[in-house]
Amino acid sequence: MRVWEKYITPDVKSMYQHYRSEPRIGNRPCLLLIDLYNLSYKGGDLPVSEVIKTNPSGCGEHAYRAIDPTKKLIKLFRDHDLPIIFTTRDWDAHSSGTHSTQRQRKNISEADYNIYEEFPLSPGDTLIRKSRASVFFQTKLDEVIKEQGIDSIVVGGESTSGCVRASVVDAYSRSMPPVLVEECVFDRNPISHAINLFDMHHKYGHVTSLNSLTQLLKSRVRER
Repeated sequence: MRVWEKYITPDVKSMYQHYRSEPRIGNRPCLLLIDLYNLSYKGGDLPVSEVIKTNPSGCGEHAYRAIDPTKKLIKLFRDHDLPIIFTTRDWDAHSSGTHSTQRQRKNISEADYNIYEEFPLSPGDTLIRKSRASVFFQTKLDEVIKEQGIDSIVVGGESTSGCVRASVVDAYSRSMPPVLVEECVFDRNPISHAINLFDMHHKYGHVTSLNSLTQLLKSRVRER
């Protein structure tokens, strides 16, 4: 069952009947991992209602639930020798008061924006530092896509309703509707997570499971 099924009524589903969603994976897809930095995991594997008492930016149990599938997704792209792009916050922008959302922040250090230890970067990976929600906004991502011959985008990371959504919409605006891996994106609010996945799936990209993406990539390799 899709994550949004318990929230979406038949009437709402009917409103989306004219949208067509399909996974668009080209010959050289990249994996775009959005904001998998320490701050999202700070506070531990606990309900978000507990984590945000000390860390309003924490995603608690939802972040931890996505760790293992995300590691498998990373391995999948490494096994196929496909590009991986990580994003994080630009510390200078943070320090100057430029943020991705209007959420209040407490006791944040530059180290909080280091990529979480479960996802070590390899020498061939790209790290992009961003100042706003979308990774495309005033960054080098467009240049990286062109230089590396990237023709499609697979997305993981957080938050579904914030930086993930903003980046997905901007990717669609560049005629690259992304594929989102359901187990590898997360949000503090499970309702917002589900509704945004449903909406993005129909309007701007395609939401699929890790298993389905694995089979899709394997078929692309055989075709090449």
